[in-house]
Amino acid sequence: MATAYVLINCELGSEEAIIKQLKSLDGVKEVHGTFGAYDILAKIESPTVEALRETITWKIRKIEKIRSTLTLMGIEGQS
Repeated sequence: MATAYVLINCELGSEEAIIKQLKSLDGVKEVHGTFGAYDILAKIESPTVEALRETITWKIRKIEKIRSTLTLMGIEGQS
């Protein structure tokens, strides 16, 4: 199982709507609003790294009002 944590910056005031959209996506296991440099933290799990990349690139990054993302890939065996 491939795991990634995606840090998300979004437009001011759009956090709740984006969190709702993220929670509806397959593979998104956790979503949290945050204080600090990023607005939202999402944990994504997929059977393969390729499926994970597809989810991040074509589903998460395409959500309207998301300005930028930073992806942290988990290392299998170090959890």
